Amino acid sequence: MTKVLVIDDHPIVLQGCKRVLQDARVEFVIQAASLSDGFRQYRAQKPDVIVVDLAVNTGALDGLNFIRRLRIHDKKTPILVFSMHSDPVIVSRALEVGANGFLLKDTCSDEFIKAFQRVRDGGTYLSHELASEVAFISARGSNNPLNTITIRELQTLSLIAEGKPYNIIAEELNVSYKTIANTAAQIKNKLGVRTLPELMRIAIQHLPATSIKRHL
Repeated sequence: MTKVLVIDDHPIVLQGCKRVLQDARVEFVIQAASLSDGFRQYRAQKPDVIVVDLAVNTGALDGLNFIRRLRIHDKKTPILVFSMHSDPVIVSRALEVGANGFLLKDTCSDEFIKAFQRVRDGGTYLSHELASEVAFISARGSNNPLNTITIRELQTLSLIAEGKPYNIIAEELNVSYKTIANTAAQIKNKLGVRTLPELMRIAIQHLPATSIKRHL
């Protein structure tokens, strides 16, 4: 029996995915409306495939961190990202941290099924439009200084780029002020900058605008 876990915070999307998957003869569809619930469902149900929106309740960077965290425990379960986010930097990051496919939400049901079946069977899937853009990003990859920082540092940097002070960032990420200050210092060292304005300039220049705003 094939089990698929679908993680999305929009009930209509959840129901739509369930209907399409059932049409494709998937016997058991598990639904989760948050990344934390999705991880709990994953551990309890052991699905054969995971379909996840990167920006469930939060921002796309949290979705990337979810994939990275899951890959620490599980290197094999196929993950298909199903998102409205078409920025090639985030698509490329999703593939780097462990996604097997990336599909946009404006796709038709036939392509959804095709992508699902491809990753379920051990392959990878990327729409033609996304593939060309991701290839371009990869070709110039060394030019982006953010390639050297971790997902957590990237998440912190996106909030710094919004102009948020360290105490607010600490509250949003549920860590201490000192942790954020130390993380910011580590980012500065990696990027070769000394001041906060310099750090913000690099963030705004190289982070996708949608990740800075923390929504799709």
